[in-house]
Amino acid sequence: MRIWPSALACSILAVTAWTAPRPRIWANRYGARGDARTLNTLAIQRALNAAALSHGIVEFQPGIYLTGAIFVRSHTWLHIGRGVTLRGVDDLAAYPILPTRVAGIDMRWPAALLNVYRQRRVRIYGHGVLDGQGNYWWKRYWQLRRKYTPLGLRWASDYDCRRPRLVQIYRSHWVRFSGLRLIRSGFWTVHVCYSRHVRVSNLTIRNNIGGRGPSTDGIDIDSSSRVRVLRCDISDNDDAICLKAGRDADGLRVNRPTTHITIRDCVVRDGAAGFTIGSETSGGFRDVLVDGLRVYAPVPAGIKFKSAHTRGGLAHGIQIRNLILRGVRTVFDFNMNWDPSYSYAKFPAGWKHIPFYWRIITQPVLPARRGLPQFRDVRIANLRALNAGRIFAASAYAAAPLRNFSFRHLSLTARAAGFIRHARGWKFSHIRVKTTSSAPLQLRDVRRLRGWPGIK
Repeated sequence: MRIWPSALACSILAVTAWTAPRPRIWANRYGARGDARTLNTLAIQRALNAAALSHGIVEFQPGIYLTGAIFVRSHTWLHIGRGVTLRGVDDLAAYPILPTRVAGIDMRWPAALLNVYRQRRVRIYGHGVLDGQGNYWWKRYWQLRRKYTPLGLRWASDYDCRRPRLVQIYRSHWVRFSGLRLIRSGFWTVHVCYSRHVRVSNLTIRNNIGGRGPSTDGIDIDSSSRVRVLRCDISDNDDAICLKAGRDADGLRVNRPTTHITIRDCVVRDGAAGFTIGSETSGGFRDVLVDGLRVYAPVPAGIKFKSAHTRGGLAHGIQIRNLILRGVRTVFDFNMNWDPSYSYAKFPAGWKHIPFYWRIITQPVLPARRGLPQFRDVRIANLRALNAGRIFAASAYAAAPLRNFSFRHLSLTARAAGFIRHARGWKFSHIRVKTTSSAPLQLRDVRRLRGWPGIK
């Protein structure tokens, strides 16, 4: 007869795993040199492999360490201390091609600079710097996009231009990542994918150093569960904190939701939006809490939900509270037909060489109604927006309206009220609205909207 340990015993074992004394493994003793010239990939990886055998902590002497992709193993701690910079080399060959998910599609793609790949009980921490040298990768992207856009291939640019992410946590569990300064990511900065029990905290992300990096999302949580994002400070050039769950037919095939997510006390200073769901929504979302977010201009949107009529997915049980927004162009930006040139993929006429992943991306979603995204049961409370451009830019589909949104204790000052299209059962209570425009909130195909000032 097998005797299972009690819940208390399991808790004690979990705490011990994080607090037990660990041997220190100095990467410098394995040949790493912080002179900003030596390529240290193999030396750092040898130190990480040694630490995995002894459940140790990898340390560095102060310096700038040039490196390609490195992989942190199970039961290993990586300490990137003050005065230490790990700088990514601008050579695609230094990032091995591995199975992963990219922008909602399962495919092979370059590893990140720092990887937790199919591991468990990993901690990465310190006050040092991860530098992706993004300017090199951004230039490559714009060169490709200038070529692709006239051909109707805007949608293929991110997939074909293989830019390394800065940090990838993939199919891994019980990971803690905290304290570092992350700069100049080539592509997404922190990607948590198909993982559970991950805590990301106290990060500073700056992706607009020396240029504005395209698609340099801050933190992407992708078909993962029990993820916490705490006290992060973000400036990037795309979504700052974003939930994703797969794209179109491939995302519907995987059908893995993003669930039990907590985001607390973060600051967004630059990017596409403060908090985003989408546009990869196919697997759906539930049990999400966003609490204590501050968003400042020039960020264009405070809260952004985006999808497309080929994405599908159900988002529900979303709570957003205690937000301060200053100077955003749109407070609530809900767009279920987002960026058609990116969202709807088609082959150009006469194109002969078609990568296999293009066929995956362009696979039709049938029946068509399966592709309609569903957002419902969203609760937004205690939000203050100052000097906004407009309050609402909300649009869905007649066959898939935005259902049962609740707004409580809002204080809003803006130039215009904006518009809502295709919504059901929206309720407002304790709302203070001040707009400089006399135009009312524009409604189309909206039913059972209650409590907005001036609407009965």
